[in-house]
Amino acid sequence: MSAKNYWLAFGVGVCAGAAIALLYAPQSGERTRKKLRKNIGEAGDYLQDAGDYLKEQAERFTDEAQEAVRRARSQAVHLVDKAGDQASDIADTVSGAVNKAAKSARALV
Repeated sequence: MSAKNYWLAFGVGVCAGAAIALLYAPQSGERTRKKLRKNIGEAGDYLQDAGDYLKEQAERFTDEAQEAVRRARSQAVHLVDKAGDQASDIADTVSGAVNKAAKSARALV
């Protein structure tokens, strides 16, 4: 098929398709455009609502994560303080035992 015949067949097919679409269209073009505008508006509203919801959820998760970090930090500080106190108690006990052993050693000499 030559290029001329191809484009001629394509044009005839487009015209036939457009004619059939107009004949079988369930409503007028104006009504279809109004319906499309309405649906696009509703889709925009839906997307806006979905965006607002996602933003709220992100803020809530951020707040919860910050609170969890704050609690973990507080617990870590508490554990470090407790470990420091225990280390200090152990050091005092060991120091006392060393001093007692030193006194005992001097007494033997």
